[in-house]
Amino acid sequence: MDWYLSWVSASPLQSAAVQFGILGTLGELISHVLKTRRIGLPCSLLQLAGRILAWAVLGIVIKYGFTGMKGFVAALNEHNLLPAACMDGLGWAFAVSVFTNVLFGPQMMLFHRVEENLIARRWTLEGMPRAWFTLIWFWIPAHTVTFSLPKDYQIGLAALWSVALGLIMGLTAPKPIAKS
Repeated sequence: MDWYLSWVSASPLQSAAVQFGILGTLGELISHVLKTRRIGLPCSLLQLAGRILAWAVLGIVIKYGFTGMKGFVAALNEHNLLPAACMDGLGWAFAVSVFTNVLFGPQMMLFHRVEENLIARRWTLEGMPRAWFTLIWFWIPAHTVTFSLPKDYQIGLAALWSVALGLIMGLTAPKPIAKS
């Protein structure tokens, strides 16, 4: 684990890009296989490379977002605008998670959808309400755990949560209608 912590500490943006490029794309691929009940890529190899790049860019955006939202919560605490329970520990992690997912999450998801649309050369916002709903039931609890960990583990866990959400979304997707 020392190599991982050294890498994340020395290269925070690059490590965020690599972790999300790999794990975010993996979550998307797993979700596709579970939704379609078929093993295969949801796109061409060129589009897959674009998706990996899009996830990598998103990892950098998320790294900045996490850092900014921690500063935001610290400023609110400094001005006594949050309950004392939000000063540290689980209360701090929960506050950062709520503000991250309520104030940053929707725009980040919309940004990612724009990336997906550019890659697919189409324009759709289909599924965005379902995606935004995950901010409440999945991402707030997940990121409460994430923000309760030491800083150098947070982006890696956030990227792993993308795989977990891909599994959940794939398993809960309506089954495709069988062709007769």
